[in-house]
Amino acid sequence: MRHPNIGSINPLFENRPNTYRSVIINGLSKMVYFIEGETLHIVAFWDTRREPKKQAEQVK
Repeated sequence: MRHPNIGSINPLFENRPNTYRSVIINGLSKMVYFIEGETLHIVAFWDTRREPKKQAEQVK
């Protein structure tokens, strides 16, 4: 991992123990992830056209 913190901190997950970040992959997709030690955990790929709060509820 060269720049794991490049993604923006996602405020929808501020009440979770990890810091969730997201990056836009293309105009219609976003990848949500968090970092734990040397591991990057991808938790979701979002369709940016959908309601973000509903999508956040589906992330465990």
